[in-house]
Amino acid sequence: MANVAMILKRSPYGDINAAEAVRHALGAVSGELSVDLILVDGGVLLAKKGQDDKGTGFTNLEGTLKDCVEMGVAVYADTASLKTQGVPSNELVENVKVVGAKEIAGLLKEAKSTMIF
Repeated sequence: MANVAMILKRSPYGDINAAEAVRHALGAVSGELSVDLILVDGGVLLAKKGQDDKGTGFTNLEGTLKDCVEMGVAVYADTASLKTQGVPSNELVENVKVVGAKEIAGLLKEAKSTMIF
């Protein structure tokens, strides 16, 4: 299996980047690739439980992120970004791993391909 790292930097309800990231992650894992979805900056908001998408005009992505996890996508949330965005780790979707910059650097080093959203 090839390893693909996908970095999501944008919040889930402002543009299509988060929706595209989870769509690509699902497609890659369905194609038998191993996928690391790395959430940084506003991207960590994708992993927050009980997302409120009212009035945004965007589809709620919490269920899609859970589908990613269930299908084998490894999801990581950056510790510093969680703090900046005010999201405590106990408010994250189940099985999202909280990691620091050193762990993220290791994931990116091991990846055969990297996509940034």
